[in-house]
Amino acid sequence: MQLSDHLSPSNVVLDLAAASKKELIIKLSELAAKRTGVEASAVSAALTSRENLGSTGIGQGIAIPHAIVEGVADCLCLFVRLAKPLDFDAVDEVPVDVVVLLLSPSTDQRQNLNLLSCIARRLRNDSVTDAVRAARTPEEAYILLTQA
Repeated sequence: MQLSDHLSPSNVVLDLAAASKKELIIKLSELAAKRTGVEASAVSAALTSRENLGSTGIGQGIAIPHAIVEGVADCLCLFVRLAKPLDFDAVDEVPVDVVVLLLSPSTDQRQNLNLLSCIARRLRNDSVTDAVRAARTPEEAYILLTQA
């Protein structure tokens, strides 16, 4: 599985402003709603419910908020670089500035796990993460994230 199978250049957002984790989840939900047709409130509720189980901040300034959302027809992946790092209750307590949102349909949870693994592997590469932090355009970030 390749990240490019589920991430398109139009789903890369650079320098999104959010003052808190809660505000970020709302903004991510609004972006996802425009792309999926699912109500932003349903997306936000699913993401918040997942975050209540434990933070999806995986460390080193990276978070992968994810949820299974009723009404989502296919996996949606959004890459967001924040304008300013924010507290995300990450495992290492480092503020988050790189976020990959993953929404999955309830019909294929195996694909959800495979895609989560793919995202985590890609972002564990420090040179990739450093490069997307420095990217000047969404297209540049997309290429850095998806090149083999």
